[in-house]
Amino acid sequence: MKTERRLRYLFLDFNSYFASVEQQERPELRGKPVAVVPVLTDTTSCIAASYEAKAFGVKCGTNVGEARAKCPGLQVVEARPKVYVAYHEKAKEVAQRILPIDEVHSIDEVSFKLLGEERNKEEACALANRLKQEIMRSIGPCIKCSVGIAPNRFLSKVATDMQKPDGLIVLEASDLPHKLHRLKLTDFVGINVRMEKRLNASLIFTAEQMCAASRKDLIKAFGSIIGDKWWYMLRGYDMGPEVHPRRSLGHSCVLAPEMRTDTACKEVLLRLVQKASARLRTEDLWTEAMDIGVSSDIQPWHVHVRVPPTQDTLTLNEHFLAAWETRSFRQPRKVSVTFTNLKKAEHVTPSLFDPNYDRMLLNKAVDTVNQKFGKNSIFLAGMEHAKEAADEKIAFGKTWLFQEGKGDNEIFAIPDLDERD
Repeated sequence: MKTERRLRYLFLDFNSYFASVEQQERPELRGKPVAVVPVLTDTTSCIAASYEAKAFGVKCGTNVGEARAKCPGLQVVEARPKVYVAYHEKAKEVAQRILPIDEVHSIDEVSFKLLGEERNKEEACALANRLKQEIMRSIGPCIKCSVGIAPNRFLSKVATDMQKPDGLIVLEASDLPHKLHRLKLTDFVGINVRMEKRLNASLIFTAEQMCAASRKDLIKAFGSIIGDKWWYMLRGYDMGPEVHPRRSLGHSCVLAPEMRTDTACKEVLLRLVQKASARLRTEDLWTEAMDIGVSSDIQPWHVHVRVPPTQDTLTLNEHFLAAWETRSFRQPRKVSVTFTNLKKAEHVTPSLFDPNYDRMLLNKAVDTVNQKFGKNSIFLAGMEHAKEAADEKIAFGKTWLFQEGKGDNEIFAIPDLDERD
């Protein structure tokens, strides 16, 4: 580990991304507290909040009714995934004018590698400021971002959270690890509340204590060899890229008030099974398990179902309908379907005598028809009343919208600000 610990990465994090895009698109929202929600009802939760709203304690996950009570004058707007993806694509285009993008991490995060003279602090800061200025000039003044610069990608991401909004933080090797001491444990990427409790059990309560711990102590505290990696990352060593194979695939839908019935739940869940199984086939994946969930503030319901290796909608529907007979929820608010134990096609050998094989060919034919003639040209009769439900959502970890058929979720191009009417 004698790697030179010079500046290597520049990480760009868009501030309050969904809310900022809404303020850019709708001038009447600028300077006002804004909350973005999946559906317009007080029983749902905010998925994004502007900094004006955050000043009142409104944040991601806050119940809308609670948010309105905390923040008089809160502007609640329904999420528009296509708009956020369009701005994401435009932001990438603008950023590439200044510096080649190394990796896109999410809808609101990208990172860049610094080479040669770019690794000098002054040059790196100049590039960061050019990126920020070009994004605001070309896309709009509401689209602000925080930039972190550090010897590894992990610390450059941490640095973006150290000054918001519109921040710029540089962590050089000489700053490490003491400049991290003021952070909370949960400020570090990869440490959630559960991991924080594990660290607390090893008498690590602060970032300073974590930075002071030996490699051996961190391995014990984290419960695996990952603790050794953390020791090096906290000191600025570049440990190389991490590869995370997909472990799950699914969809969820917040139910509109009129859809919060037993029958509507069933139809929407059938719709989610069809949508998620179409994604399985698009990504050439097979599943061996399915989780079905109905969220409720009163009595939720969840069931885990094992299935034979499949990507067939009809097979998955049959297992869903069997599990549906065991339902025991009250006052449903949200439904979800998640496939787990995913495998690539080359790791699955279906039997030629299994009806699953013939159904797979049928699925491909249905997918082809929908891609040629449009979404829901062919659909299951059981979801007749819900075929238009569960529009594609854009989470922070996604950068694209799944297209179920021709013309579905087409993203429009955003011209530079000075080219708009």
